Amino acid sequence: MDGKTMKDISDRKVDEIEQCIWNIADYLHSHPELGTQEVLASAYLRCVLTEAGFTVGDCVPEAFPTAFEAVCGSGPVHIGFLAEYDALPGIGHGCGHNLIAAMSVGAAIAFAAAASDEATIHVYGCPAEETAASKAYMSAHHVFDSLTAALIIHPGEDKTTLGGTSYATHPLEFTFTGKPAHVADPSYHGINALDALVDFYGQLKQLEQTFTERHIIGAIITEGGTAPNIIPDRAVMRATIRALKTEYLEQTMLPQIKALAQRVSDAHGTKLTMYHYEPLLMDMVNDPRLDVDFADAFSELGEEFDIKDDDFAEGSTDVGNVSYITRVSQPSLCIGYDISAHTPEFAAAAGSRYAKIQALVGAKAMARVAIDVLHEKPVRENPADEREAAWRQAFGG
Repeated sequence: MDGKTMKDISDRKVDEIEQCIWNIADYLHSHPELGTQEVLASAYLRCVLTEAGFTVGDCVPEAFPTAFEAVCGSGPVHIGFLAEYDALPGIGHGCGHNLIAAMSVGAAIAFAAAASDEATIHVYGCPAEETAASKAYMSAHHVFDSLTAALIIHPGEDKTTLGGTSYATHPLEFTFTGKPAHVADPSYHGINALDALVDFYGQLKQLEQTFTERHIIGAIITEGGTAPNIIPDRAVMRATIRALKTEYLEQTMLPQIKALAQRVSDAHGTKLTMYHYEPLLMDMVNDPRLDVDFADAFSELGEEFDIKDDDFAEGSTDVGNVSYITRVSQPSLCIGYDISAHTPEFAAAAGSRYAKIQALVGAKAMARVAIDVLHEKPVRENPADEREAAWRQAFGG
């Protein structure tokens, strides 16, 4: 079956299951659950996929009981659709993950209707994107190794976009431990852990100026003592340490930062412990050919879009870890205007009728891209050249 015919079938299937897609978006939006606690969301999505003919089972239950994998088909091309469904504390779906789940499930069902036995379709339930980053764990444990490509669309604001990247990040906590004492005791002297931490913070700011590649360091002091008349014996700082490239973050920034913290601790006579309180999130590598396929899909569906520069990054995501395992593209699909992610306004937009209509566009686009992967010709030596040529033809640049 040719690609055009298959896309007609997948488009019609999305229209046929419109209410199912909307129900997913509505149910998750009205039942927001924090990362690793998405019991209702996971059960709901498993039920929908089972009724659609997928075989659904646990994925990484030892670490994420609310994760799952649903499989349909038996073809040699393996397409993964990534579903997220965790919410934010106090805000609900302020990042629109209810829509991600709805689009990915809808796209997988539509693609399965068109692909017949030409592909194996996987839907991965991926909990805790905002916190514990299940896709980082799943990537490290080879869940995505068999995939030909993985697809996901993230809700966004103002205009649909393609391309760009994300920051690699590896959050780090520093705990300085000293010795308590009364500040006025003339004979029993303490060791001030807060002094050590503040000294480290100041020197970290100086060290940061020596890093030559694009990066971000944000830090807060979460513990600094219990009373002003007691010398603090424990001081804790949490830092988000990010770079545009995983290699620079892991091999240049973090070793220097850790070495500095140890030197400062030794100089103050404190003990130091450091641990990564969240997993490493790698930078996002959008696949050039998949970007072109999404550009074609959005154009055919009448969805206007912009192209981000390859080094454009705003945040971090565990989809980056997947992009180091298999080909990935993650466009951003407009669901509202004059809003910003992780706000009550974005959460409201994620539950709007407009957002649900856009979710149908997203589901159709992902299914169309999956069909394009089925019919791919051999890649060029440099696939980025193919993206540039396709976009130049599309936009007349």
